[in-house]
Amino acid sequence: MTSKKPFWPRHSPNFLACRVAARAVVGEEPRTIAVGLSGGADSLALTAALIAEGHDVTALCIDHDLQEGSADQARRAADQARAWGAGAEVIRVDVGKQGSVEAEARTARYRAFAPWGEVAVAHTADDQAETLLLGALRGKISGMLERAEVEGARVVRPLLNVRRAQTEAACAELGVEVWHDPHNADTAFRRVALRRDILPRLADIVGGDPIPALAQAAHDAALDDASLLTPPTADCAELAALPEPKRRRALAAWLREQGVEVTREAIRGVDKLCTQWHGQGGVAVRGEKVGTRLEVLRVGGTLSLLPRSAKERSRARQS
Repeated sequence: MTSKKPFWPRHSPNFLACRVAARAVVGEEPRTIAVGLSGGADSLALTAALIAEGHDVTALCIDHDLQEGSADQARRAADQARAWGAGAEVIRVDVGKQGSVEAEARTARYRAFAPWGEVAVAHTADDQAETLLLGALRGKISGMLERAEVEGARVVRPLLNVRRAQTEAACAELGVEVWHDPHNADTAFRRVALRRDILPRLADIVGGDPIPALAQAAHDAALDDASLLTPPTADCAELAALPEPKRRRALAAWLREQGVEVTREAIRGVDKLCTQWHGQGGVAVRGEKVGTRLEVLRVGGTLSLLPRSAKERSRARQS
């Protein structure tokens, strides 16, 4: 990192909130840490907060190459980090085309983060609430913890108790220009539709801000998942011997490991292969990649994932 010391504004309550949140999660002792920086308000506020707290920061600016000008935006974000005295790397990734754009971009991004050790990312309380709703729509509530492993990357999330409005206000206090990702205005993305349409309606229904309660519920769900965490296994006898809550989580972990979309219906069906076995057929599941038709079967007391069609199953068994 360069020796340049940026000037931080004297009166900056929202930026201070980001600094306090970063301090609570990352710690007060200066350390070397990478941070994912897109140039949006959340990641700019987080990057500035970590620098202001005295950490040796390297900003990782990912170019997903999904829209015109993406390389220029990644370079602008890197330049801002350097202007604050941090190091910065622009990393271009190849985003898969078979799954949803959002999921494929996320996978590519975190895989690029993996070699950098612990990487700070700027998920806020608003993101936490949206994650809960998205999980519920898939039949499995979920949330984010302050520390987790994602696609092989060690992730830390210092801003989970900070609101998106606070990061935007913090950037205004810092006088920094914020990049607005066009994808965040496209309601074809389910998360954006929730953010722009559903959450405001919930606010009208409850007569107040729904984010704090939803974010708390997401946090509690993530803690419950962590406390009942069981290593993924395909052994049906081992799975059947587990208490139901642990078995459901073990099955979810195994399905995710196999690249299968985790839904309540999928877990319920696969659970029966372990606990109510009577020679029944397999359970149809969806791969995370669009159009992937798969089936979970019980073969010799072990769960197996095979292509869905009879011809494909026969070919897989022969291989």
